[in-house]
Amino acid sequence: MALHFIDETAGAARVGDAVTLTGAEAHHAAAVRRVRVGEAVTVTDGRGAWLEGEAESVEPREVVVRITARRDEDAPRPRLVLAQALAKGDRDELAVQAATELGADEIVPWQAARSVSRWEGPKAEKGRVRWAAIVREAAKQAHRAWLPEVVPVATTAALAARAAGERVLVLEPTAETPLTAVDLGDAASIVLVVGPEGGISPEELDRLETAGAVRVRLGDTVLRTSTAGPAALALVNARLGRW
Repeated sequence: MALHFIDETAGAARVGDAVTLTGAEAHHAAAVRRVRVGEAVTVTDGRGAWLEGEAESVEPREVVVRITARRDEDAPRPRLVLAQALAKGDRDELAVQAATELGADEIVPWQAARSVSRWEGPKAEKGRVRWAAIVREAAKQAHRAWLPEVVPVATTAALAARAAGERVLVLEPTAETPLTAVDLGDAASIVLVVGPEGGISPEELDRLETAGAVRVRLGDTVLRTSTAGPAALALVNARLGRW
């Protein structure tokens, strides 16, 4: 399988053109993945352009790929959104990594009431950038043509507001309705909301439900915050016929 890299300028490339990887991508290609001249490589701009080519020259700071084929992938519909509550340790990061591999199109960091981790002040942007880096590496590993967006940290009010135009499903172990029985409808986006280790507070559940969100459960067991989102994404992918 060809090694996969992301270059935001690659969208303008056509067959016969050369795409030059620089910076972190060049280092990753030359020093980490040890790409060799003539080796098959794929490159995307993260916005649907999928380029196949061969490494023409390889240096630590610059890797040139000659494009031999191109296709353009439409943005997935409906969009799959993971609203992941901030969690202690690396549990939220594990969820973000797996969700990217499983097809999430947008990642929303959620500052839930019971989140032990707090993104405040400069830490909010630092945390978003950290998650974006995790998403980028996971998207390369999964060979995705579309790079998921990591938006700024959201409040419960912001999540509730999304229920006006999107299908918002709140993963709650005590819910009566299983995710497999929910009508996914024809919404442009399906938002899966995952709480922190301590669960989603009653006040948050009420606010989300009042706005139009639906509580759903995954089974009879309680999953960790790092597991629930990826498990739900797998079920939704199957329901949508993507798997």
